[in-house]
Amino acid sequence: MAISRYLESRKNIAGSVCGLAGLGLTFAGVAGPYWPVVVVGLYGAGALIAPPERPALPDFPDPSAQLDEVRADFERLGGYLAEVELPPAAAGRLTELTELLAALLDPGWAGRLLAEHPEGLHTLSRAVRQDLPEAVDSYVRARWWTRLTPGQEPPERHLERQLGLLRQEAETLAAALRDTEARRQETHTRYLEDRSGGGGISA
Repeated sequence: MAISRYLESRKNIAGSVCGLAGLGLTFAGVAGPYWPVVVVGLYGAGALIAPPERPALPDFPDPSAQLDEVRADFERLGGYLAEVELPPAAAGRLTELTELLAALLDPGWAGRLLAEHPEGLHTLSRAVRQDLPEAVDSYVRARWWTRLTPGQEPPERHLERQLGLLRQEAETLAAALRDTEARRQETHTRYLEDRSGGGGISA
């Protein structure tokens, strides 16, 4: 395998070209009796001046594939959340958050924009895979301990605050995507105005 890689390498190709040039000099009578040294020397020189091999870039999934993975994880998260009993206030905030996340992950317009928004995709992935499940699981564990040691701050208050913060983050992302679409529309308007001589779009 290593030999085949070298045979296909730039160094071998460049060295072979220079070595063939040495053979040409030999046939022309320039190299004389030292032609083997000339050929080997030219091959070595060619191999030395050849550009280094460039490793292939890792084959990472494109943003659309990453978004599909987050959607699949969100569906699994939904199955987990359906099994957790929450107080009415926290359950309401959770519903608001998951509905917003579902809208952002919809394969329609929001999904197309997210595929062009790496930071937003990271924000959604973190919320689905880390922040939201950790918030709910922390509540479940803290609730059990609170029953053993009453008098502490109710864990649902922390959960409600966490869900509220996550919703704010999702709303900020939605606003950023909306602004991106608005800027795209404005850019197209300016393009049409410039194309028509700056007089605006007329009927």
